[in-house]
Amino acid sequence: MRRKSDRIIAIKVLVGSEFINLVSVYAPQIDLSDDIKTLFWEDLDMTIQEIPRSERLFIGGDFNGHIGVDSDGYDMAHGGFSFGERNNIGVSVLDFAVAYDLLVVNSFFRKENHLVTFKNGSLKTQIDYVLTRVDNRRFCKDYKVIPSEYLDTQHRLLVLDVELKCSKWKKRKVGDPRVKWWTLTKEKALFLSERISRE
Repeated sequence: MRRKSDRIIAIKVLVGSEFINLVSVYAPQIDLSDDIKTLFWEDLDMTIQEIPRSERLFIGGDFNGHIGVDSDGYDMAHGGFSFGERNNIGVSVLDFAVAYDLLVVNSFFRKENHLVTFKNGSLKTQIDYVLTRVDNRRFCKDYKVIPSEYLDTQHRLLVLDVELKCSKWKKRKVGDPRVKWWTLTKEKALFLSERISRE
């Protein structure tokens, strides 16, 4: 896991023989300065450029923008199912998606009851999205928004169901060591990291 900035965290996971990159973002709110917003998009731009095109990529989080109901010229990135009216930050999200051949996954599912990701009193909006590469769309099976049981939480959890079929799963042989994650020390983590790199 690498913290890219105060607003971006990137994790690379090896599943079978395939690398999956998970990027979590928290975009600046609409009332912050343009300099802060520009810095966020530059940091996210650098993060994506560091990820090889051959690896899977999923970007999720609070983009603090509205992509709007209609795709309006963003047909490759926007599936036509969303909530509210597009604003400038939503345009930035869609422009970023087009620039990197990404799509906003939640806009490709007709989910009338699962569009609102932020609720504050009577205000209901959709500002949380998951982006992935266009060729990953077939792996995205479903998504849902889960309200918090804690009443003070304004954001709702956005969950994406992804089904990947990774080749070369190594079957565990008798005698192979198991990783007991609850006892993982720094030394054991280093040993495990070196072993995974060798294999």
